[in-house]
Amino acid sequence: MSSPDAASLGFHEMPLIEASEANLRGLGRLFDDPDRQEIEIVTWPAQGWRPVDPGTGNEGGTTEGIFSFWWDSGTLHGLNKAVGDAYVLGWRDPPNPVAEGESGRRDRLFIRHANYHPDGGQMFFPVNGTPFIAPLAPPGDDVRPESFVAFYCDGTKGLYIHPGVWHEAIIPLADRADFLDRQGRVHARISCQFDQEFGLYLAVPLVDTTMKGRHDVG
Repeated sequence: MSSPDAASLGFHEMPLIEASEANLRGLGRLFDDPDRQEIEIVTWPAQGWRPVDPGTGNEGGTTEGIFSFWWDSGTLHGLNKAVGDAYVLGWRDPPNPVAEGESGRRDRLFIRHANYHPDGGQMFFPVNGTPFIAPLAPPGDDVRPESFVAFYCDGTKGLYIHPGVWHEAIIPLADRADFLDRQGRVHARISCQFDQEFGLYLAVPLVDTTMKGRHDVG
């Protein structure tokens, strides 16, 4: 995936709130112990009027591994060893640098993609206690940019995301960070491309609410 087009698109900045059990309700939950965090597995949907036999369609189980994140020249990369896939997650600089200019600071992450997993939930647990931000939106294929909220997590707990909840991985507030990832082994993915569907990018504020500041480029 290439970097944002320098000439065309604007952005919508999502609100940032501190994650809590109350405001995550319906989206996911915070947890302390990754060994005890169960992953919901969704039964394969029936194709017609005949139902899926009881006890079948949900036997794929889970997969887990380290999900690594790192910044390189203003681009945030991810490598999910649980599913063997690599990603470009977003960019530090705005999609129209002629209008905005390069900040030299990680004030925001500009993303143009989000997805959800219809087959199961997903957990992220910071290996080294790194604070992170998770952009989330409720289930439903009619998602819009204004549906998303950025949830700040201070790194003392992990984040579990329910099946069907929109997300774009997570965004650690560090130059590099590793997270334990566990998710459904089927790894079905339904995506939304904001630049193609809405003509804009989503901007995720990169504020550490503990430090009360934004992050210089490392």
